[in-house]
Amino acid sequence: MFNNDFQELDGYIMQHSQPESELLKELNRQTHLKIMRPRMLSGHIQGRVLAMLSKMIAPTYILEIGTFTGYSAICLSEGLAPDGILFTYDINDEIEAFTRSYIDKSPKASQIKYAISDARTALQNIDVLFDLVFIDGDKRQYPEYFEMILPKVRQGGFIIADNILWSGKVIEPDAEKDAYTKGVIDFNRMVNESNEVENIIFPFRDGLMVIRKK
Repeated sequence: MFNNDFQELDGYIMQHSQPESELLKELNRQTHLKIMRPRMLSGHIQGRVLAMLSKMIAPTYILEIGTFTGYSAICLSEGLAPDGILFTYDINDEIEAFTRSYIDKSPKASQIKYAISDARTALQNIDVLFDLVFIDGDKRQYPEYFEMILPKVRQGGFIIADNILWSGKVIEPDAEKDAYTKGVIDFNRMVNESNEVENIIFPFRDGLMVIRKK
């Protein structure tokens, strides 16, 4: 198919999927206007995918590594159980006020615990089993995240990892010379070789790995 065909299909998909809420639409727009590297935002369709998966799982506890401007956290929170909590961590304190302003306006604001912290440190003080984890942090640390998180996910729980195709770099020659690409490749290999999980890659946007703990 040609680029024009893909653009038309993309438009068709947008038109036939649930639209963004007004809050998410504003967050999307303001992120692109005011924040560096706005491409990191999950965006409309990926956001709806995350929201749908969360609603299917109906989690009590969600962990998100990599909050950015809060778009994915707000989407994931849509499926939270009435007494559920979403813990989301990011190390970028420069956009904390921006991110917090949108999380605070979201319907599940009281259930979202947003903090500027390294998730690897913060998790040492959280004693729960997660139903759903979304990994979208530093790609170099993906293998470490997986090893750290797996014991903290309940049996039958899910991990979703973003950017696991890394703009196609995962299949380029000498890809592992780049630390970020190597992190993604090592993560994909580690998950695929683990006997504790089952997994599938969704070839969507920059690739989502959906992982279920056996």
